[in-house]
Parts: sequence; C-alpha cells; structure tokens
Amino acid sequence: MRLRDYVEYDATGLASLVRAGEVTPLELTRLAREAHDEVNPRINAVIEFYEDAETVAGADGGLFHGVPFLRKDIGASEAGRLQEKGSRLFKGFRPQTDSYFFRHARAGGLRCLGRTTTPELGSTIMTESILNGITGNPWDLERSAGGSSGGAAAAVAAGIAPIAHGSDGGGSTRIPASWCGLVGLNPSRGRISGGPDNQDSSFGLSRAFVLCRTVRDMAAALDVFSGPHPGDPFIIVQPNRSYVEELSQPTGRLRVGVARTSWGAVNLDPEVLHAVEGAATLLQEMGHTITDVDAPYEPVEYSRLYLSPTTASSLEEAARAMGRTITDDTLEPVSLKRYETSRDLPPSRTVDIQEVLRRMRFRVGEAIDAFDILLTPTMPIVAVPHGGIYSATNPAVSAEESVQADTAICQYTGVFNVTGQPSVSLPLAQSASGLPIGLQIVGRFGDEATLVRVARDLEEARPWSHRRPKIRAGNS
Repeated sequence: MRLRDYVEYDATGLASLVRAGEVTPLELTRLAREAHDEVNPRINAVIEFYEDAETVAGADGGLFHGVPFLRKDIGASEAGRLQEKGSRLFKGFRPQTDSYFFRHARAGGLRCLGRTTTPELGSTIMTESILNGITGNPWDLERSAGGSSGGAAAAVAAGIAPIAHGSDGGGSTRIPASWCGLVGLNPSRGRISGGPDNQDSSFGLSRAFVLCRTVRDMAAALDVFSGPHPGDPFIIVQPNRSYVEELSQPTGRLRVGVARTSWGAVNLDPEVLHAVEGAATLLQEMGHTITDVDAPYEPVEYSRLYLSPTTASSLEEAARAMGRTITDDTLEPVSLKRYETSRDLPPSRTVDIQEVLRRMRFRVGEAIDAFDILLTPTMPIVAVPHGGIYSATNPAVSAEESVQADTAICQYTGVFNVTGQPSVSLPLAQSASGLPIGLQIVGRFGDEATLVRVARDLEEARPWSHRRPKIRAGNS
C-alpha cells in the first residue's frame, strides 16, 4: 500500500484490509509514520510519534484490527507514557495507570502510535501553548484547528491516522471536528467510562471519545469504547443492538428542533445559518417534522462553571506532586489568571456550581423535551485566526474575558455537556472560502442509536469524503 492509498481509507476500511490479509498492522504503522513525517512539520499536531511504534501492542482482531490511533495529551492515559497536558507544570509527567479507554482501544485492535497537541490543561478552544507551539488547521494554516482536541483533529484531517482520541468538556471534540471537517461525537454522560482514575470528570461535564472521518467509524468506535466498569457513578441504559448494526436500521420519523438564532454573545455567521437551513430542509424532505427552537438556557449561568476553587486546589496538589510551584514559569498568562481568580473564590462556590448544573439540566430538559433530536450549528463561526482573545498565551486577556469569550463561542456545545446528552458534529457544509462548517445533531440522553441513524442518513445525502484540506499526506 502506498501513502496516497492509505489516506483514502477510514479506520473501518483499513481494518477490513488487515482482516483480508491485503496489508499488515506493521505496514499501516509505517505508513502512519510516513504521513507524520510529511505533514506534521507544517501542522504541528503530533508532539511525539513513539520510537517504539512498530512494537505497540493491539489485539489481533477487533473492529479496528491494526489501525493507527493517536492519544490526546490530556485525559485518558497510557501507563508509562508521557502526558504533559500541554503545560510546563506537567512537563515530564508519566501516569502509571492505563485508563479503561486505552484498554478498550487495544482490545478493539487499535495501535496507539503517539501523542497529539492540546492547549494548556485542555482549557481553551485554540490548540496553542508555550510548551508545544501552535497547531495549524490543515484547511488553512493561518487559522485554528480548534480545541482542546485540536491536535487530534488536525492529525486526522491531514491523514496521519484515520481516527484519534479526543475529549470534550464544553465542545473540545465537536469544535475541532467542525473546524477541521470531521465527525466528532460527544457521547452521553456515562457511555464511556472514565475509570479507573477519572470517573465522572469535571462534575460529569467531560467525556472521552474519538475524532474520525466517517459515520461508520463513529458507530464502530461506540461499540469498541462503550461499557460500564466498577466504580462508575451510575450505569447508563445499554443499547438494544450494536451501533454498527444501527447503520442498517430505519430511522423512522422524528421531531426535530432547529436552532436558527444565536444562543450566546457571538452572532451567527450568515454562511453557518445558511448551512443550518439547508440541513433543516433536507431533514424535512426525509419526512421529519421541523420546528424552530430558541435558546434553552442563559449563558450567564453557564459561564460560572469555568472558575472553581476545586480547580485551583487540584492544580496546587499537582504542582506539589511535580515538585514545582505555580508561577508564570509553569502556567501560561490566562491559565495563571484563571488559577488566581479560582483560588480566591469561597469554598461555597463549589456548591453554587452544583446548583447551576442542576438548574440548567432542568430548564434545558423542559425546553427541548418535545423533540427527538435538535439541529444546531456546532460553532457560530468558521475557524478563527490564531491568537487573540481565545488564546491562553495572550497576556492581555483577563480570566473574566477569557471565560466570557469561551462561553460565547461555545454557545451550542457546552450546554449539552451539562445535560449529558449525546451530540455529534458532522461536516455537512463549507464556506465560500472553502472552510469546513460543522452542524450539530443532539439526541436524547442515552440515545446514541438515533444519532447514528440520522448521521448515516445525512452522510449518504450530503457526502463529504470528496472534500480535501490543503495539507494532506500523500499529496506530494
């Protein structure tokens, strides 16, 4: 197999070639390294391609037998491998525990070959840091790949691997999926275990999953990574059949709520609105009932979640464990300001945050209960240029300005971290300048099956596999 052939396949396709004996896992690993060597110097998406990549273990079988995989440098961990969280505070840190996530990955046949970039502590929508530099968007190097799973998205879009680990605490999988032209699902809370060390992460807001190129890879990944483990805070309702089987099931007629207005302080770009209207018309033509829906929450409440005394105390504990102190030598300007602001908050703020979460879940639940799915923009605008108010390395931005900016631009994503509902960004449109526009489909809690079927329908009706970023392995 040649590199230009490798990049044409999704993860499911590569695994089928391995099973047929047409290519070996070792060949795929070498092709991934070749792709990395060709494009990574331009996009800066992969911090480390493992020196021992050719001997990485993975099951001889599974839905993703032999497929190259990449790990986001925060969240789910591999025992003994570096996990620096995009921060000088954690430079050299090596967890000693395998997350269940990566045990599932290996059991599913995936070979994890390296680490991808993330903003410091995964805390902003731009993947740029003092430790690792700026990750460029393969569609336009002057623009952000998004965050915090920006390295994963850029690597998949550019063809280094067909699938990569991401995580999402306010949009961190869906944002880079939208801006890099990928499929990015944030599963229901509890669908993917955070164990054994990080169950119910960040008040239950954050969930691990993957970025990929096709709906069938998303469905297969749900089968690979789903499942409860001892110590999980609750056991979510389990599916009636495998998610891969859902790809062949009828969708039925659905009640669809459509967001055509801004849900926050960032205005909806006319091209994004046009994409929403086009998708709404398509769903209506498929036989679904379409009804407009207004913003179901108050953004001012959601912004309070970004600053918490719990965050400050956990950073202090981490600094002690690393033998370092929290200063401008270990944290970036905005991260340091967020820490200082959080440190000075009263302990009662943590209780207040829990009440904010409860009220939001209730209000949003009531507001959208009449719908089977929602159609919204993923982001109100296309990928933004590097730097500016969204960058944690910008010394001119205060903690409050940073929080308000992130809240405003994540207006359609973060709310569903709070409710725990599954939501997927699909690359259904492009701007006039050729930048990807992701649209978000939100399901009922625990109902990834409906999302799989609807996403399949939309992919078939508006295929995106023919679209290519400017930076893509095998083009030279």
